[in-house]
Parts: sequence; structure tokens; C-alpha cells
Amino acid sequence: MEKEAMYYKTLPNQKVQCELCPHYCVILPDDRGLCRGRKNIDGKLYAINYGKTVSLNSDPVEKKPLYHFLPGSNVISLGPNSCNFSCDFCQNYTISQFDVPTYEITPQDIVSLCRNNSVELVAFTYTEPITWYEFVLEASRLLKSQTIKTIMVSNGFINQEPLKELVKVIDAVNVDFKSIDENFYQSLCKGHVNPVLESIQTFSEHCHVEITNLLIPGKNDSDHHIRELAKMIASINRDIPLHFSKYFPHYKMTTNPTPDATLYHAKEIASEYIDYIYLGNILTTNDTHCPNCDKLLIKRNYRAATTIHENKCPNCGHYIYGVYA
Repeated sequence: MEKEAMYYKTLPNQKVQCELCPHYCVILPDDRGLCRGRKNIDGKLYAINYGKTVSLNSDPVEKKPLYHFLPGSNVISLGPNSCNFSCDFCQNYTISQFDVPTYEITPQDIVSLCRNNSVELVAFTYTEPITWYEFVLEASRLLKSQTIKTIMVSNGFINQEPLKELVKVIDAVNVDFKSIDENFYQSLCKGHVNPVLESIQTFSEHCHVEITNLLIPGKNDSDHHIRELAKMIASINRDIPLHFSKYFPHYKMTTNPTPDATLYHAKEIASEYIDYIYLGNILTTNDTHCPNCDKLLIKRNYRAATTIHENKCPNCGHYIYGVYA
């Protein structure tokens, strides 16, 4: 299954230039872009990954991770065999960096899966849904018309014009923000930080946002990096939940795993600027408390059991960021 891509221009000699993300790949006939999901066929750009998913599962929404978006809900999760980053530490490199078998699915199939399993959430995740743009956009439009909410778990590396079209039909996003440092993005991810910062701002204006930061020893875990990251998020909205996640050696990176103490220290620093901070890939308590009166609002084990159903603390009335009904 393939579909002519959106956001590209034709060049002389049957070349095309993709304008979906800031790589602006110039693609020769019969070649693919860096993401491997878009191919030049006879001088036109096609989304050759359209409707092809590497996985299909039902997960708790907390696994995305989203902690302030319909806690305790199940979500249908799927994703493409492509990514527009090439992170040395990729946790899903076997399905994001190499061609693997996929199977076809249509937007209507997703609706049917939701109805048959009494699920009201769909997540485009696992790899990079931006590189699945045409499918995510079409599926999300249909899902929205069926009152099914949509989630993206994304690196945020997308140009503003296609993003502003996409956010019309996306309800929530977790942005995997790599580092506040441009050198980190260039050397370890083959990308750039500023487009991601712009995406976070745009997402925050249109949908629910949470951010995950994988802390890698010696790379992005210094006090300076953590403080600047937290200040950046707070400059947009200090209510945006921040998830610090423990790194384990994967793909090309053999650095030792992140010590648990590093995550607790990061939480202590970031708490000066951010109201909701959670730690991932370690055994810890990730309950949600009111930032004003410290009342326990959401008790979490593997699944969440929420005690709130609206955006305010039942004890003091303080506004609680999120979607709860």
C-alpha cells in the first residue's frame, strides 16, 4: 500500500524534495528519504509506509507515558517501520532503523478494533509517527469523527506547516525531548533541537502535552542540562508533566545504565520549575499530588486509579493540568 505524499516539491531531473521535516531530503528517482518511509517513484514522492504497521497492541495509557491524560485507560498502539532520527541510543532500533516485516491496516480497521475492544484511545507510537504522516492524519480525522481520541509519541522533528494541520486532530502528545543541547542532537540523533522546541510550543497551544527525557550518563544528565530543560518547559507551561527516564545500553551506545540516583537528583532540580515530575524505567512511586496542598490525587501501580474527575484538586480547588473525563 502506498500513497502520494503531502508536503514535497519536484525538482529537475525527476528529483523531489521532501518538506515534511527539517531534513528537507532531496531524493533521487527510486531512492528513499532518511526516514525510509518516503520514496521517489517516477518523479513523485510516495508514502510507501502508508497503512503498514510494525506492531499492534493494547497498552495502558501510562505506558506511553501519559500520566495526566485519562489515567487508567487502555489504548490501541501502532506505528510505522520508519524514523527521521538515527539516535545512537535508540531503544526501538530493531523496528525504527531497519526494514522489518509489517502488516496492512486501514483507518476503518482501527475504528473497528476500538469498538470491538471497548477502547476509546489510539496511540501512534513505537517508532516515529511523523514519518507516517499521511496515515496518521487520515486515521486521526476518522477517529475524531467517531469520538475516539488520538495520541502521538513523537520526537517532534517536523516542520510547522504540516504540524499545524496535524494538531487539529491530535488530542495528546508525549514529546521525546532528547536534550537542550544542539550538539547532542547533531552528534547522537542526526537532528536539531530548535525545530523540536517549536513543535512543543505548537503542541502546547492545541493539545495535551507531556515530555520525556532519557537521561544518559555523561551526555545530557548534568545539573546544567537538567536545569535548562526544566526552565525551557516552564517558559511554555510549568504544568506540563516531565518524565525523566532511565537509559540502558542499546543499539550503538554502550555507556553504563543511568544510576537511579541520577533520576532522583534530576527530579529534585527540575521540581524548582516544574509541578509534575515522574521517573521512568525504575521501581518508584509515581503518584500525582496537588502542587498546592500536596493532596494525593492519583495513586499509581501498574495501572492508575484516579481519584479526580475534573481539572481541580478536590481539597483546595487548585487547577490540575490534564484530561480526566
